Parts: sequence; C-alpha cells; structure tokens
Amino acid sequence: MATRRDDGETTMSLTRRAVWALPLALPLAAQAQDWPTRPVRLVVPYPPGGPTDIAGRVTALGLPAELGQPVIVDNRPGASGNIGAGEVARAAPDGSVFLVNASAHVIVPHLNRNMPFDALADFAPVTEICKVPLIVVVPAASPIRSIADLAAAARAGAVTYASSSIGGAPHLAGELFKLMTGTDMTHVPYRGSGPALQDLIAGNVQVMFDSLASSAGHVREGRLRALAVTTAARLPAFPDLPTVAEAGVAGYEITTWYGMWAAARTPAAILNRMQQGVARAIRTDDARARFAAMGAEPIGSTPDAFARFAAEEFARFGRVVRDGNIQAE
Repeated sequence: MATRRDDGETTMSLTRRAVWALPLALPLAAQAQDWPTRPVRLVVPYPPGGPTDIAGRVTALGLPAELGQPVIVDNRPGASGNIGAGEVARAAPDGSVFLVNASAHVIVPHLNRNMPFDALADFAPVTEICKVPLIVVVPAASPIRSIADLAAAARAGAVTYASSSIGGAPHLAGELFKLMTGTDMTHVPYRGSGPALQDLIAGNVQVMFDSLASSAGHVREGRLRALAVTTAARLPAFPDLPTVAEAGVAGYEITTWYGMWAAARTPAAILNRMQQGVARAIRTDDARARFAAMGAEPIGSTPDAFARFAAEEFARFGRVVRDGNIQAE
C-alpha cells in the first residue's frame, strides 16, 4: 500500500514518475559515453588559407587518431565570423559539430549590437588551441626606433597605424596602446595583413601591431624594424626584442588566440573527451612544427580553464572597445 505525503502525492506515484523520467535521460548519457559514433565536423567561420583556418586544420590532422572517427574542416565564412558561429550555436548539443574561431569571437559582440547569438551563453567552451603573438613593427627607414619613440610621436599626433581588419586583436592592440599611454593614433583598416604590410613597408602608414607569422619574414629581411612584442614574456624567435611592458608600458599584453567551442548544453563528457584529444593532437611533432611556422604556441586548456579565460577576455576587450569608443565601420 502506498504511503501519502502531506502534499497528497503518494510515494508510489513519485517512484513511477522517476522511472518514467529515466528513458529521457539515458539516451544523452549513453551518447556521451559512446561518443563519437560518426564523423565530427569543425566549423571555421572564415575562408580557407587564413590563420583561423590553419589553426583548425592543424588541430584536425591528429584528431581522427584520437577520436576514432573522421574529422572534417568545414569553412563557413561571412558576417565577421557570425555565419559559421551561428550554425554551431543552433546545432544539436550532441558533439557532432564544433566551432574553431579566433579571439574575434569575444570581440565582435562589442562592435555589433545585433548579434544572432550570445558569444558566451550559446556555446560550451572546449579548449584554447593556441596563442599567436603580435609584434610592433615600423618601416625600416622610420625615425621611430623604440616604444618610447612611438609614444612620443603619438603624443604629437603624427602616427597612423594599420591593421588587417576592424575589431581584430591587431586593431585592439593599437587601441590598448593608446589607452595605456594616453596618446592618440589614427587607425587605418585594411582587408588583410598583406595590403597593410605593403603600405607600411612603403611608408604610407607609420606602425602596425601585426601577427608574428606575417611580419617576421619582413623583419628578418630588413624591410621592417621590430620595436617590441605584445606578449607578457619575450619570444624565443626574437630573444633580444623587449616586450611592450618592458619597454615602458607596464601591464601591456595582448595576443591573438584560437579556441574551440561546442553548442551550449553539450554533455561535459563529450567536452572533456574532445579537449583531451585536442591537447594530444596539437602536441605532436608535426603539429608543433606547423604551429611554429605561424608563430603559434599550442595550449590545450581544460573546458573550465578556457571558460574562465574566454569570459575574462570578453570583459577585457569590451572595456577596450568602450573606452576607446571604437565603432564598427
């Protein structure tokens, strides 16, 4: 005979309700335990050949051996990365599709008030894949020979700085420099690093905060002069080059980074399994060599660590956009 609770519901009815609820929970748990059972798709929200695509493809190379399934890189460019990212945000949380995106993932929302998704709430962080340092460069013939010289020229209002786009880390690196030095520089955006670097080499703009991968060759061949790196520590590739912080802007640090996300509500077991696979895949000798070619440092952080990092970067870039009064053009 069933006993009765004070609210009138019997323990028998509670037991039946619990039993009926089990079939609803079991498929997702079983799916996470057996994952993956089919090919996995990595969505890159930019065209093939760019740094985000390279980061995704280098990561994908070693994943089939880790996951036991094919891994397909699917380029879905457009709308500053929002088309591809939006597809992942709307995907079923079953681990069949993941997003590989740059730090622009947490920058663009501060520039676009009509985002089709929430960059944090609609995604489940998996791992930070790698970081790519930025380097401060000027034309070889420039009279600017140090960060102190750059700050002095910027105070005089005589500096234009180029970047590969609006809203990317190289753009915000210049804005952060302005804010932290109390100076002013005029931003000149280009469609990609290539055209920007050509104008910089020609002396049409005065300075650029650029990816190490695209600028290092010009520095080594004497077309550009490097002033500093934007990382917290010096780089093995340029051990004699100071950081911006060492050169006088205390606390200055900014990099481009690349990460992986799944759709929100993807089971933790899937996120952890993918993170572990990525962490091993990006540390193979082949992956390290490919990352080194683009000046990248493999990371492979845990989902929890990446969630904290992404939230911190979202807030930090938001402050730079707000305090610098940066507008999407």
